Amino acid sequence: MLQILDTTLREGEQTPGVYFNRHIKLAIARMLDEIGIDIIETGHPAVTSEIYDSVKTISHSGLNSIIGAHSRSIKSDVELALECGVDFLGIFYCVSDERLDTVFKKDLDEAINQITSVISFAKSQKPNLLIRYTPEDTVRSQFENVIKAAKAAVIAGADIISVADTTGYMVPGTERNMFDYISRLKKELTDSNLFPKIAVHCHNDRGFALTNALDAFRAGAEIIDASVLGLGERAGIVDLAQLLVVLTADYNLKRWDLKKLDELYQFVSKHSGIPIPVHFPVMGKNAFTHCAGVHTHAASVNPTHYESLSPDLLGKERHFSLDHMSGIASLKYAFKLLDITNIDSEIQNAVLN
Repeated sequence: MLQILDTTLREGEQTPGVYFNRHIKLAIARMLDEIGIDIIETGHPAVTSEIYDSVKTISHSGLNSIIGAHSRSIKSDVELALECGVDFLGIFYCVSDERLDTVFKKDLDEAINQITSVISFAKSQKPNLLIRYTPEDTVRSQFENVIKAAKAAVIAGADIISVADTTGYMVPGTERNMFDYISRLKKELTDSNLFPKIAVHCHNDRGFALTNALDAFRAGAEIIDASVLGLGERAGIVDLAQLLVVLTADYNLKRWDLKKLDELYQFVSKHSGIPIPVHFPVMGKNAFTHCAGVHTHAASVNPTHYESLSPDLLGKERHFSLDHMSGIASLKYAFKLLDITNIDSEIQNAVLN
C-alpha cells in the first residue's frame, strides 16, 4: 500500500528564510494527521535544540501518523532522535565515488561499515523502529555503489531504501527516468532475496518532481515524500496537495481528507512567509477560476468543458473572473451572486462595456 511521507517540518524548513516555532510545528503536524498522512518527518534533532524540542513534543502528542526524524550516519544523531521518542528514523549517507573521494575521504567499504554500524545500533536500541536508509544523491551515484550500500543497509536492519533525486536530475522519457531506475533497483534487491520498501524523494529543479514521483509509484515505490507548497531546498520537492489530488482523482486512491488541505496551506503560507502562487495547481486562487468569455460561457453550461478536476474534491468553489476578457456569461454569473435580477440586455451590455 502506498504511504505518503510529509517533510514540511524538515525539508520544508530548509527553504531559505523559513522557520516554524514549536507550537506552529505541532499545529501543522496535527493538520497533517487529520488529513491522513502516514509519516510525518519532523526534523533533524541534532541541528538545533529548538528542533530537538519540536521533534520530542510532536512525538509525544498522540497522533495517529508515524512520527519520524532525520539523522546523519552518526551514532550521536541517532541517540538524540531516539531520546525524542520517534518511531521512524531516516539515516542518510552519500556513496558516490566523487563524494567519498572529495568530502568523506573514505572508500566505499569504509562508508558502508559506518552506515551499517549506525543502523544496527539504532535497531538494537529500539527493535520496532522503522529505519530508512537514503544514499543521498542516489540517482547520480554509481549504481553498483548504491546497490552494495542498500543491500548492506537492509541486512543491517533498514526497512526502507529511499531513492533521492537530490538535485532534480531525472527527466521522464529519457535514459535517466525514474520508472526504469526504481524497476532496476527493486529487481536487484529482489534477486538478492531482500524486500525493503522503496521510497522516493524528488526535487523539483527541472519541474519534474511530481512526474518523477508518479513514475516511481508506477514502478512499485511504496513511499513518496512531499511537502506543503513543495517547500524545500532550492526549487523544493513534490507538492503535497498536487500529489494527493492526482492519487485520488487519477489513481483512485481515496484515503485522504482533501477538504482539509486549504486550511493547512493557508496556515503554512502564513507562518512560512511563502505566498501561494495564484496560478498554483490545485491550491492557487485561480486554480478553479475561469476568465475568457468562451471559457466562462461553456463552463457556466457544463464546468467539465474547461475543468478536468472539480473544486468539490477540495471543498472549493468555482469562480468566473470579471476583466477585459469577460463575456456576458461572466457578467450574468456576477449578477446572480449579487442576487440582481431582471436586468434587461441593453443595460447588461452597457455594464459589460
